[in-house]
Amino acid sequence: MIGPQHRVIAIDGPAGAGKSTIAKALSVRLGMKYLDTGAMYRAVTYEAMLRDLNLDDLENIAQLAVDCDLHVGLDRVIINGHDATDAIRQADVTANVSKVASNSGVRKEMRIRQQEWATMHGGGVIEGRDISTVVFPEAILKVFLTASPQIRAQRRVEQQGGNVNEIAAAIEQRDLFDSTRSDSPLAESNDSIVVDTSDRTIEEVVNELETLFLSRLSHGNS
Repeated sequence: MIGPQHRVIAIDGPAGAGKSTIAKALSVRLGMKYLDTGAMYRAVTYEAMLRDLNLDDLENIAQLAVDCDLHVGLDRVIINGHDATDAIRQADVTANVSKVASNSGVRKEMRIRQQEWATMHGGGVIEGRDISTVVFPEAILKVFLTASPQIRAQRRVEQQGGNVNEIAAAIEQRDLFDSTRSDSPLAESNDSIVVDTSDRTIEEVVNELETLFLSRLSHGNS
């Protein structure tokens, strides 16, 4: 188990809440490493689709996750030797990633890799959907970022284009899927700090989280 001595900041939340932007900015501010765990699941999804595998074949997809050579960095995602940074953000991957992410065999493998990553780097700012509840339950700081559905949809349109109403519907569908799956559903942990980013700037949120982290670090956790 990764304990609080590893200086993990666990950031969870639904799509469009600002996890990546805020987590990256916070990691830079604190001089810590950053890991986007969602990119890991997207990369496995992309690789499975590239091989034209049946995503409902749980065992085969889980084995792919175990066998793949996966590197997720600050700006690049490499799987089995090829750069998938842009491809994993395409609409077809987005439409299928929840199915792959609900595969218990895939989640088990990714969880192991995430914990190994934190041990290797002595902690870090790690974002996803089950980081504080399952992967790092002893993280020194747990944060659940949220925002109104309309704001989240608008942010996605600004990033990727598209129709706000269609994207809002897709986000709502993914929220439901992720929050009701049997293995590691999207949820707040009992001791997470809930931050609504709807009407706040990135700077404001980063400042708050930096203050919380430094306070907990100086007091030996909460």
